[in-house]
Amino acid sequence: MNIVIFGAPGSGKGTQSERIVEKYGLYHISTGDLLRENIRKGTQLGKVADTFISKGLLIPDELMIEVLSDLFKNDPTILERGVIFDGFPRTIPQAEALAVMLGKHNTAIHAVVGLEVDEDELVNRMLERGKSSGRCDDNLETIKKRLGVYHKQTAPLRDYYVKEGSYARIDGNRKIEEIFGDISEALNPHKDKK
Repeated sequence: MNIVIFGAPGSGKGTQSERIVEKYGLYHISTGDLLRENIRKGTQLGKVADTFISKGLLIPDELMIEVLSDLFKNDPTILERGVIFDGFPRTIPQAEALAVMLGKHNTAIHAVVGLEVDEDELVNRMLERGKSSGRCDDNLETIKKRLGVYHKQTAPLRDYYVKEGSYARIDGNRKIEEIFGDISEALNPHKDKK
């Protein structure tokens, strides 16, 4: 089973991804974590990524596709386990490229978990996360930019996946356990897909 966890920054994608991985045994691909790791290591990709991330901007589509292609090339067993894509795709061209990439491996996206959270709650969560995690992109100015970019570039993906019939709307304003209960209910019909 391959799924996308979708939502605005601060919607709880990372928190819910951990629970999904634990329950379904999927390989977790957090593009944000991959990029931050490259930035930390000072790789060429990290240097390029940092010029975008530090300004609250999205990484160019081609660069993100290249990162994932390399990941699957270096470890073909990842797709055999099933994958949860956390933070990817973020644009319709990325979603289309992902569909093509997975098609080459005779698989597809089986479900999209859409965590929908009120804007004020998103801002509060990210400010709190910034205090405890030290993430440099969790400050009010960058948060506002990130949410603006999300609404302009990423939010249209919701309609793309709704039209495909793979989008499961989840109310992300509640307690973590309640949210996960709804996610499990949405994923159970897909759990044996390859």
